[in-house]
Amino acid sequence: MALGTVTASYELRFDTGRVCLDLLATTHPEERLDSVAVLRAWIIGSGLVPGDTPLAHADTSWLVAFRELRGQLAPLLRGRTAPGVPSYDHALARVNECARAAPPAPRAVPGEDGALVRRLDGPPGRDATLAAVARDAVELLTDPAVRASLRQCEGDNCPIVYVDTSRGRRRRWCSSEVCGNRERVARHRRRAALTRA
Repeated sequence: MALGTVTASYELRFDTGRVCLDLLATTHPEERLDSVAVLRAWIIGSGLVPGDTPLAHADTSWLVAFRELRGQLAPLLRGRTAPGVPSYDHALARVNECARAAPPAPRAVPGEDGALVRRLDGPPGRDATLAAVARDAVELLTDPAVRASLRQCEGDNCPIVYVDTSRGRRRRWCSSEVCGNRERVARHRRRAALTRA
């Protein structure tokens, strides 16, 4: 997990294994993308752009667009609807539409120490940045092996979907430190209560 740089109260998670799933995770346990500043932190933290990319031009239209894309990803990636259902078909059409734009163009440039570093050709546009997330979703949705590795967290009331890359594909929680720890504490409390009874 990474701590957002905006305020201490916003913990931005990047542990699902895919950028599009990280965007979905911004709704749990409450809305995380509630300001343009937090969205800028999420864009940088997700790796969509290099860390020193200026995003001062991002405005509320970016926030609206990212939330709208996130809403379209939910039925596609959480598996609650299927092709042929109007909401699924509409969501798929919107994601495909977002993916049409060219994503931000990276280039390799020498850094201060002479090693090559990734930079963008210029400040990324909203549609280009959205396209990077939408293309990640298209790749995930069309790759049967990755799609088969999608898991829903087994934590109480946790809607986070992640890619299970664990050995033996036995991962149960979105995060061992978050939901896994809660489950272990709850199990301990149940055992302690039984012992006292």
